[in-house]
Amino acid sequence: MPSALDLRMDGGIEKLTGPGAPMAVTEIEVRGRTYPAIAAAPPSLAHYFAHFCGQHADVTFLVAGEERLTFGQVYEQAGGVARSLVAQGIKRGDRVGIAMRNSPSWIALYMGVLMAGGIAVLLNGWWQSEEFADALAEVECAIVFADPPRGKRLAEIAGLTARVVVIDDFKPLSEALAELSSDVGTALPELGPDDLATILFTSGSTGQSKGALSDHRAVLQATLNYLAQALMMLGFATEDGNPPQGQPSTLLNVPLFHVTAEVPVMLQSFAMGRKLVLMPKWDAEDAMRLIEREKISYFVGVPLMSFEILTHPNRAKYDLSTVTDFAAGGAPRPVDHVRRINEEMGGAAPLIGYGLTETNGVGCGNWRENYLAKPNSTGRASAPLVDLAILDNAGKALPAGERGEVAIRSICNFREYWQRPDATAAAFSPDGYFLTGDIGYLDEDGYLFIVDRKKDIIIRGGENISCQEVEAAIYRHPLIAEAAVFGLPDEKFGEVPGAVVHFHEGQMVDEHALQDFLCEHIAAFKVPTRIWIAADPLPRLGTEKIDKVGLRAKYRALATV
Repeated sequence: MPSALDLRMDGGIEKLTGPGAPMAVTEIEVRGRTYPAIAAAPPSLAHYFAHFCGQHADVTFLVAGEERLTFGQVYEQAGGVARSLVAQGIKRGDRVGIAMRNSPSWIALYMGVLMAGGIAVLLNGWWQSEEFADALAEVECAIVFADPPRGKRLAEIAGLTARVVVIDDFKPLSEALAELSSDVGTALPELGPDDLATILFTSGSTGQSKGALSDHRAVLQATLNYLAQALMMLGFATEDGNPPQGQPSTLLNVPLFHVTAEVPVMLQSFAMGRKLVLMPKWDAEDAMRLIEREKISYFVGVPLMSFEILTHPNRAKYDLSTVTDFAAGGAPRPVDHVRRINEEMGGAAPLIGYGLTETNGVGCGNWRENYLAKPNSTGRASAPLVDLAILDNAGKALPAGERGEVAIRSICNFREYWQRPDATAAAFSPDGYFLTGDIGYLDEDGYLFIVDRKKDIIIRGGENISCQEVEAAIYRHPLIAEAAVFGLPDEKFGEVPGAVVHFHEGQMVDEHALQDFLCEHIAAFKVPTRIWIAADPLPRLGTEKIDKVGLRAKYRALATV
């Protein structure tokens, strides 16, 4: 039976999106399929930036250390970047990479690339040189903007065709981008919804990360879908006599190369006039200091972040009372954490979201008392644009209570994996649902419960890790004969990589030496925290494949002893 909040949310969304309403929903046809879409969406992200940076020109947008920048100032710098890129020959659809820590420079560069008509390629800042090399060979960036640490890793890549431009992002924004910015009268392209906008990388079960390509329409509609949810909750607070006070604000504490930071955090903030307080590196006590100093009203991150605040020994020293919600995404939040946030954080409500890189972050949401009532659910499909289904192996929708693959259909979904038509075709059902690789079921109220994963991936604190990619890195060691990688339960991160290896006869190195070897080839978060050495060859199935299910069960049990 729908809860009172469910019914209220349904009514609130209907008011916002009905005919003549501010976010009225229409239907549009895209590539032969009809989808609901928010009619007020501007033609492109370039138009979106121009409109809202003009509307909030004198309002604080970014806070980074002692630097404070308005929407107008950031837009001015982004415009200079855009004109400079066009003058340098960047054309509509050219790929331009960003490999940097969170900084005002990152955001202005992202805006400038899109305004110039380029595709912003968001490169994982935790990658090592080999991972950067694989991604850049695939998408063939013309230029890569990098901060000094990432610039050093890129310099180690032999035969790199992209031009690397190193940005000293510790400088104030105008100084950091001074050599890029152009105030000449270079004309910028007129962009539309079908123009290509972003490539974000996603780790699936096939090893090397794939580049998920989205157009301006998909990214904008995802942003506005989030905005509809925010406006709905704002309306409820006002109706209940608790209208928000002052400028909305949030920490930018998740890397901007992640869809969560890019879409619901950064892009949504333009429309809301929301202040972003940047954290180059996560630290729970620094987050609490910033919450108090900047009067942060909304917190979102991976579940580990809010839990570290909740359990921090110095939490009582900081005033966190301005935060109305502690939201999380990227990984499940343990049931006990949901209860404790509600009871111990001074009135801030717990929230959880579910979405993927390929859906531009849009999927499901579980809110406040609904989350407390069903703390192991990711919630209902996010209105007004998401169509959620559970599909069997034949692509047929299953009824409530039956387990199958979680599938999402919406105008917000990505277009394709860059130059991977087979992977793109396999990612969608015949009737246009994106197949998430997660196994779950819907209850009678439409709440999604995820129970397993179809894909061979590990989710460590919100970061997807391909088991196959880690296995491939292990096999690069000349002494390894066999390897299997799997997830191990972890109280802090939810899951961490574990591995079991078998060496060639008469050969061996210890666990720490193998971990040191892997750190040279893959990002540190992908390196197994435990590596078991098997004296005998690894067990195999009748198909001669290594029995990973059996190995995972055996070594998970050993890890908890």
